[in-house]
Amino acid sequence: MTRGSSVGEKQDADERRCAWAYLSTATQGASRTVSAAIAEHGVVEVADAVREGSAGADLTAKVKARAHLDTAAADLERLSRAGGRLVTPDDDEWPAWQMLGFDQLDTATDAEGPPLALWVWGQRRLDELVERAIGIVGTRAASGYGEHVTAEIAGDLAVDGWTVVSGAAFGIDAAAHRAALGVGGTTVAILACGVDRAYPAAHAKLLRSISESGLVVSEYPPGTVPARYRFLARNRLIAALSVGTVVAEAGWRSGARNTAAWARRLGRPVVAVPGPVTSAASQGCHRMIREGEARLVGAARDIVEECGPLLEVDDDRDAQFVRALDGLSGDLALVYEALPAAGTCEPTALAEAAGLSVDRVRGALPLLEMEGLVRRDDAGWSRTAGR
Repeated sequence: MTRGSSVGEKQDADERRCAWAYLSTATQGASRTVSAAIAEHGVVEVADAVREGSAGADLTAKVKARAHLDTAAADLERLSRAGGRLVTPDDDEWPAWQMLGFDQLDTATDAEGPPLALWVWGQRRLDELVERAIGIVGTRAASGYGEHVTAEIAGDLAVDGWTVVSGAAFGIDAAAHRAALGVGGTTVAILACGVDRAYPAAHAKLLRSISESGLVVSEYPPGTVPARYRFLARNRLIAALSVGTVVAEAGWRSGARNTAAWARRLGRPVVAVPGPVTSAASQGCHRMIREGEARLVGAARDIVEECGPLLEVDDDRDAQFVRALDGLSGDLALVYEALPAAGTCEPTALAEAAGLSVDRVRGALPLLEMEGLVRRDDAGWSRTAGR
C-alpha cells in the first residue's frame, strides 16, 4: 500500500467519523428515519444533504432544528483530549450483535431504534466489555438492604468476569458500579447526557474511576445536558448492551421497570431481587415477579443461570471448578461459603459466620488452600481470583 493511499484512507475515515458526529448532534438520539437514510445513501452523503438543506421531507423534519449545529470536529477533538472517542457502526468495536434486537421489534417509534453512534470515555474496547455484561438497575432512593444485596451481586458478578452495566444514578446504580470497582472488576456507565458532564455532579469522581478501568458511554454528543426523555432513552441502551437485566430494588412506579420492559422487548432475560414484604422500596420487584415480568433471583449464581445461556459458553475450567465445589462438605463447605465474595476475612469472623469454633475454621482453611479455592495474605483469607 502506498503512502498516498494510506493518507487517502485516513482522510476518508476522518470524513466519515465527522459525518457520524454531525448527525449524532443534529439528531440528538436514535432515529430510524436517519438510520434508514444512511443505510441507503451513506453517512457522508446524508450529512452533506442535511447541512445543505437538501434532504427529503421526513429527514428534514427530524433534524431541521439542529442542522445548523456543526460542531463535529470540535466535539471529536475535545473528547479525544479527555481520553474518549466516537464509536460508530464503521468501527470494529461497534457492539453489532447487541444492536440486532432493535431490528426485531414489531412496532417501534422513530426514536426507538439503535443509537446512530456512541460517544465513549475510556480506553477499553466497547465490544469486549459488553460481550459478557449484566445490567443492574433500581431505585435512586435505595434502602440499606437494597445497597447491600446490590453490592453482593455486582461484586460477585465482577469477580467472575462479568461487566456490570448501569446508569450512574444515585442508589442502586451507584452501588453496582462501586461494588464492581471495589473488587477490581469492570463496569460501564450509560449516561443520559454528554460523557463530558458529570451527572449527578456528586458522581464526578465515580465516573472518572469508571472511565479508568471501564467505559462511560452516551449516544449524546459532548455538552448535552440531561433531560427526562433522555433518561428513558438511556434505559434502552442499558438493556441492549447487557445479556440480561437485574432489578435489584424498585418501588411500585420505579423507572427501573422501564429498563426491564426494554430488556424483554429486546429478547433479554429479566430478573428481580425480592425484598422484605413490608418494604415499599421492593414493591416494584415483587410486582414484576408476581406478574411474570421477571424471574426471582437471590444471588449472582441465580443470575448467571438465567442470563448466561445466551452466551453459550463452554469453559472447561469453570466446569472443573464447579465439580470441586460440589465435592465440598462439612466444615470445608461451611467455611468456604462463609468467606465474602470479595475482600478478606480473619478466622474469628469466619467462625462466627460459619457457626463453627475457631479451631475448626483454622483446620479447614489449609485444606481449602490445597484445593486452590482460597488463599492467604497479610490482610487475611479470601477466595481465589475468579472463585
